[in-house]
Amino acid sequence: MPVLSNKAQAPVNTTSQSSVKPWWLGIVVVLMGVVCLYSASKLDNTARYSAIGPGMFVTAIGIGLVLLGLLLLIQIARGEKFEPQDTENAEGSTPMDKRAFFIALAAAFVPVFIIELLGLPVTAMVSFTLVTMAFGSKKIALNLIIGFILGSASWYLFSLLGLQLGEFIPLLGV
Repeated sequence: MPVLSNKAQAPVNTTSQSSVKPWWLGIVVVLMGVVCLYSASKLDNTARYSAIGPGMFVTAIGIGLVLLGLLLLIQIARGEKFEPQDTENAEGSTPMDKRAFFIALAAAFVPVFIIELLGLPVTAMVSFTLVTMAFGSKKIALNLIIGFILGSASWYLFSLLGLQLGEFIPLLGV
């Protein structure tokens, strides 16, 4: 005996979805990997005291992104459908929160522009606060403090390892 659902089923337009393939997504992932690999070519793969240097991590991430992008392009070429999936607290049919996405994107790009001028602790503070805002936090002062503490601890721990991340706060000469 078939079980009937009480939920109303919305008509699905399969003609427009099947003809549009998100090639751009696979290409963007591959390009991100290529950018990582290019950046890694300028970093040391080994360090003075250990076998692992900063370039090794960037290289690994770049290779991973290129491989994942190629796998995504293969899936797209096969015609696999990408459908939103329901999660614990979100339905797959809900639209993307563009405001949150662009705030999180800004958090990823902010370090590129301010880390040399303001240093790691302040950059981490700003990026951390932007990410928490993207997730809906309203406690900006607390998030700024937590971000500064995390950035300061990271700077200090990296300096203990012998990795120079620049001055603590270059703008102040500290």
